[in-house]
Amino acid sequence: MWWFFRIISSSIFLLTIILSIPISFDVGGRDSGLAYSLSLFVFYLLYSTAKLATPENSRVRWTFTKLLQSSQWVVIPTLLIWSLHNFAVDANNTDWVSRTISGLGSQKTHSTWTDWIFGNGGLVESVTLGGWDKTLRYSSPVFQLAEGFCTLLVIQAAGFISRALVNRGRSDTWVLVLLIISASIIASSVYFLWRIALFPSINNVDAILIGVTVTSAIFLGAIGIGTGRGNPVESSLLFAYVVLCVYQIFTDYVQSPEAQAAAAEQAANQPEFPPLPPIIMASYTTLLHVFSFLPSAVYSSLSFLYAAFQTIAPSVMISLVYRLIVFYCATRIIPTVRESGVGSLINEPSFDDSDDANRLLGFLSWFSPSILIAVYTSLLLQHFSASDGDEGWTLRHGDAGGNTWRWVNVAATMILYANELWIGNDHLKTD
Repeated sequence: MWWFFRIISSSIFLLTIILSIPISFDVGGRDSGLAYSLSLFVFYLLYSTAKLATPENSRVRWTFTKLLQSSQWVVIPTLLIWSLHNFAVDANNTDWVSRTISGLGSQKTHSTWTDWIFGNGGLVESVTLGGWDKTLRYSSPVFQLAEGFCTLLVIQAAGFISRALVNRGRSDTWVLVLLIISASIIASSVYFLWRIALFPSINNVDAILIGVTVTSAIFLGAIGIGTGRGNPVESSLLFAYVVLCVYQIFTDYVQSPEAQAAAAEQAANQPEFPPLPPIIMASYTTLLHVFSFLPSAVYSSLSFLYAAFQTIAPSVMISLVYRLIVFYCATRIIPTVRESGVGSLINEPSFDDSDDANRLLGFLSWFSPSILIAVYTSLLLQHFSASDGDEGWTLRHGDAGGNTWRWVNVAATMILYANELWIGNDHLKTD
């Protein structure tokens, strides 16, 4: 029963982090968001370090960790209020742009040395927030390459599991099921590849890179299946990940102005028919009528959640969800596959594993909350932009950049997979 409460607690924590960090950026500005994410990072870094440094059966560890775990529901809103109060844009200024431009022309004077070091806009604040900003920006390529590495581990684990299922009883049934899954993945990837070909921003160089990348992925998949060191599941997942990376390079998961205008024109020309059959529309109307009797606090909460999610760019959410999935699989499922047991799915990661890779993955899993905050803040900073309009700044219209490192990530992932096929490790070989 405790596992259910752990899932609920982890889900609430994840939702709180996902919503609170962009709110701090959207309401308070860049400095407020950086201060809040840094304070969260330090808090969970101390929490993970305390769990790692104390013995497993120690009462001190149990008391200290339970105290920190229980206090996080108070610490998170406290840190958010603190960052908005101390680092938010001054209400007397028009927007973040004007404050920044005015700060370039005149240096802020401090009356005392203490104020110059520890005061608002002092040395400690500038070095801390500036260092955190630079660290996140320079870590973006590392996060990108780590995503590809974890994805490769997941692909190998999926191939190992599919091979184990086929080698056991009812192999023909599993072969058919796995072939259908692989064909579905490839068909979906081909559809998005067709969508990429229709993007107006693709030039000749981009088309050459896409052609070389997709051809290499198909070639590697065919080599793996032909030599028996791979299988259709691995090949389809590798092809899907290559298409995903290419898709992320050329789009931000939002419609272009031309596509929005075309969709609006098409919707205006269509006759006004109900979108669903009458019986479903009647049920929908009844459901809305029932919801109208709910307290106003429910509507306020739902409106707040909707507004909070609207501050996040779609590409940020998709990248975060994908990286969370592959990171969790790499730290929990991969050790299980390698050890051929299910214990590590429900137990905490350990440093007693004989494999060095398992030790590294176990070490990273201890600091997963801090890594989550750093990765998420780095994604948000890629879309933070300032303007002279009424918004002042936004988290949805910035240029994400980093396309060079995305191409490097795709190339590195395929090179590592080709190396695995060439070496023919035990987990890639057939029986």
